Amino acid sequence: MAKLIRMDRNGHTTVAEWTASDPQAVERAVEAFRAELDRGYMAMVTTGPGHAEQVRELPVDADTVILRLPISGG
Repeated sequence: MAKLIRMDRNGHTTVAEWTASDPQAVERAVEAFRAELDRGYMAMVTTGPGHAEQVRELPVDADTVILRLPISGG
């Protein structure tokens, strides 16, 4: 089962879970994903040991998608 996880003040929160073979679960996950991006979160997926890339659409074949706020500073 794939997970959409938001990193937050509590450590992390599971926002959605889905399997690619369940269209309704995928649609709920896509909606949750879009809502989190609208709130300002960035989505990342692992591309290999020590590497990740930002995604703007939910990769339904990913095991885990992590949402986090951009790092602020200046």
